[in-house]
Amino acid sequence: MEFADLKKVYFLGVGGIGMSAIARYFNYLGIEVSGYDKTKTALTTQLEKEGIKIHYTEDINLIPEKLELVVYTPAIPKDNKEFVHLNKIENLPVLKRARVLGEISKKGKCIAISGSHGKTTITCMLSHVLRSAGRHCFAFIGGISINYQTNFLAGDDKEPIFIVEADEFDRSFHQLHPDIAVITAIDDDHLEVYENQDGLIKSFNKFIENIDPSGLLIIKHGLKTDISRYPSDFLTYHLKDDTADLHVKNIRIDDNDNYRFDTAELTTTRSDKETRALPLSLILAIGGEHNIENAIPVIAIAKKMGLTEKEIFDGLKSFEGIKRRFEYVIKNKKWCMIDDYAHHPEELNALIRSVKNRYPNKKICLVFQPHLFSRTRDLAKQFADALSAVNEAVLMDIYPARELPIEGVTSQLITDFLDNTDGKIYSKSELVNAIVLKEFDVLVVAGAGDVSDLIQPLKESLLKSKGSD
Repeated sequence: MEFADLKKVYFLGVGGIGMSAIARYFNYLGIEVSGYDKTKTALTTQLEKEGIKIHYTEDINLIPEKLELVVYTPAIPKDNKEFVHLNKIENLPVLKRARVLGEISKKGKCIAISGSHGKTTITCMLSHVLRSAGRHCFAFIGGISINYQTNFLAGDDKEPIFIVEADEFDRSFHQLHPDIAVITAIDDDHLEVYENQDGLIKSFNKFIENIDPSGLLIIKHGLKTDISRYPSDFLTYHLKDDTADLHVKNIRIDDNDNYRFDTAELTTTRSDKETRALPLSLILAIGGEHNIENAIPVIAIAKKMGLTEKEIFDGLKSFEGIKRRFEYVIKNKKWCMIDDYAHHPEELNALIRSVKNRYPNKKICLVFQPHLFSRTRDLAKQFADALSAVNEAVLMDIYPARELPIEGVTSQLITDFLDNTDGKIYSKSELVNAIVLKEFDVLVVAGAGDVSDLIQPLKESLLKSKGSD
């Protein structure tokens, strides 16, 4: 499908972070874009300011006429009135977001970032490093870049490069055929789709098969994938494991509270690989030691694309991060508040390790809003194990996202395993007042749901009660 020739495109669930990036792409092409979402948010308000017409009532009479394409998110219920109506219109393509992203990315060089966590950070970081060096790629980011205040970046139409997140949910990433791919992790998740780890690994193997045989795969060291499916050019990476092709050493924090680290020289012993030197001494201004690991594939791709060491250094140093990824909401000499999107046990583990490394011997209180009933049911013990590493854990009600409630599944499944909690499950309306009464040096707010709505109220209340010094 030639999207550039379209005149009117409609989005069902336009306010989703992945959907909104594609909506912005079509808007960039000069196409009339409109859509529906059930909730007005800061993101949908911004989309409206950019000229995208949005309504918030499920009403077929509000759908524009003469549509040429409908894009929908899997989060839209199949009995949604608009979804049902649009599917009955003859000769009107109604396509999943993943299918549309796959079609878009075929129009140029595709760099796909996949894995259970880290996708958004790597996508955003790589986009910024390339852009700061004058390589303007199209980027579809699963979060809001702090540098650019958007989740979509427009690129060079003459020699387009597309940097996209390859989402494993619903096997969406099978729609992509990348020239360069990254796999960060394969953790138990989306088991409502895959049933077990074997099913998840098979799906990643299929994604690997889609990589151009002459392309490049950069994969986290130790992942259980089928190496026979790899393209001829591949590299493994790890934060510190020196058996990986790429790793780092000499991590330290400088006087400006920035990470400094050295990339270790690539000395692969595989007979089919040439040795490629990659020794660099770099600065990363964003928090979280796990973000140093996220920087490794970024550095490798930037080198492959011809960036100089100075361009890589400058790009990483000026990268300000992503909203809700180890984002400092308050930071002063006495205490701080960090907001993060972590919603899987491994993401919580990485987040908590980074906080404890950054603030040793400080009292840490972590607010966690579980995301999805199925994920809470399947991973309750793992969530509790992660949360047990902080001084105090505060649990909120489960954010359902696309799911209906599951009988017997509540946040209590997690608190039952915890000793470092008051045992109460807090609603959104209760949380701010509860946190103001607690004692801590570091407050971390984590979750992928609407806990983000509470960040500003929490900030204001805490500054009043604890002060800004």
